[in-house]
Amino acid sequence: MNGRRTAWSDPFKDGRDGSIGLAQVIEMHSPLRLVVLMLGTNDFQSTHDNNAWMSAQGIAKLIHIIRQAPIEPGMPIPDIMLVAPPAIIKPKGVIANKFKDSELRSKGFADELKIISELHSTYYFDANSVTNASDIDGIHLDEDQHLQLGNAIAESVANTVTF
Repeated sequence: MNGRRTAWSDPFKDGRDGSIGLAQVIEMHSPLRLVVLMLGTNDFQSTHDNNAWMSAQGIAKLIHIIRQAPIEPGMPIPDIMLVAPPAIIKPKGVIANKFKDSELRSKGFADELKIISELHSTYYFDANSVTNASDIDGIHLDEDQHLQLGNAIAESVANTVTF
């Protein structure tokens, strides 16, 4: 969903708090073997004064929700892979004001996610190892970057996740 955050609401668009309804989504789609979670970029919109540590705490909340989802007895609790989104470059274009100074407040987000991953025993993948944010807006991924990241995550899952 466009604009989804880890654990914060959007003051202009309802339904953007990623923690609301997550347990039901996990329940609806169970059994699941792996949940790949790549959120956090929108936590740095100018409507929030979040830093990298705070957004990583939002991810920790989502991990807890996934692991506590009301799945049927006997179904496996899914493993989780955290994907650190590409670092925000200076925002440009029509979203520049929406993400004003986000490149500063998000500094170190990949490192904070790695700490959360280690603390909560999840798999971890840093998108920064294969791509960067779009040159067009400094936030999102362009079409070729989506393909590159998707292939890299698929390879990481194949090489690290035990099925």
